[in-house]
Amino acid sequence: MLRQILNWRSVLALVAIAIVIGTIFYSNYLAKKIATDERSKVNVWVQSLKTRAAANDQSALDLTNIITSENKEIPVIGADENDHPLGIGETLNLDSNLLIKDSNYLQKLLLEFKAQHEPIVVEISAEPLLINKYYYGDSSLLKEVRYYPLIQLVIVALFIIITLITINIRNKSTQNQVWAGMAKETAHQLGTPISSLQGWVEILKENPGSEKIAFEMSKDVDRLKLVSDRFGKIGSTPQLEEKNIIEQVASMVLYIKRRATDKVNFTVDSYGETEVPAMINAPLFDWVIENLLKNALDAMEGKGSIHIVIKNETAQVIIDVTDTGKGIHKQNLGRVFKPGFTTKKRGWGLGLSLSKRIIEQYHKGELFVKHSELNKGTTFRILLKK
Repeated sequence: MLRQILNWRSVLALVAIAIVIGTIFYSNYLAKKIATDERSKVNVWVQSLKTRAAANDQSALDLTNIITSENKEIPVIGADENDHPLGIGETLNLDSNLLIKDSNYLQKLLLEFKAQHEPIVVEISAEPLLINKYYYGDSSLLKEVRYYPLIQLVIVALFIIITLITINIRNKSTQNQVWAGMAKETAHQLGTPISSLQGWVEILKENPGSEKIAFEMSKDVDRLKLVSDRFGKIGSTPQLEEKNIIEQVASMVLYIKRRATDKVNFTVDSYGETEVPAMINAPLFDWVIENLLKNALDAMEGKGSIHIVIKNETAQVIIDVTDTGKGIHKQNLGRVFKPGFTTKKRGWGLGLSLSKRIIEQYHKGELFVKHSELNKGTTFRILLKK
């Protein structure tokens, strides 16, 4: 799957590069062609002015008017040899309102045109030598052609982004279906041996002297039933009920504490409150707390302290799980919740990924690493909206 995604991205990148390069070359070709044509048009207009001035007859005037009427796009400014504008009569296709309102409009526009194109020089007289310069700017068509590659680049970029988002959503959807299918199949497969074990426990209870063994086995069977129930809820919409978060966390702390060494110290701080209500699915929420506590134990390698803080705020409940373990390297902070990532020699690397999915998808909350420092510890934070 990863190789297919990379291939798709490579193909998309190559297609995008080919489109952009082709567009740039073709746009430059068109721009040069249009620029040459526009310079030719301006030159014809300038020559018509020269002819009209020399001939001073009606035919020359008519010719100039015809050429002027045909050129409605290219702005032109006439100037003397010192680049001073000759006046409104020697201009073409300029904003008449700005010409009247702004006395510096012609001079500013002339400087702009000067940077765009070489002027067309016309000799007025040989002795003494007098020349006029005609500066012209880009037409609207030429500007559009020159900006077209940028527009094309934006369109291609949007196309690639939308395509990648679509592929990513599809892959996540497939991944979610696989997760849910595996979880439900696991729950289904656990059902038969659990039922059988329950029967054997009942038989043991009836045998004198086996009561203690039956009691301990009963607790393990109940645990298996809980695990099966958790897996069965993955992929389904769980029912949320109002529960006391303090009690839920305390019960899981007690469960983990019994399975930890005496060198691990557990503390729960709820700022003096005994009840902090929140809407949760108890089996799934307990699973998250269990995963975080087990993760903390693994990080501490059998000794240290785990401190849990429960804070009741107006809009949310905050649960911080802090350990004094080895911490998480900065380069791994963005990967701790990804399926399959683990720094342990044993394990599938699914605990934190499942926990994040349970909190964010099923409880509409947040689970993230609040703080971590190498050889000092890590704090995971859960946010539950009220």
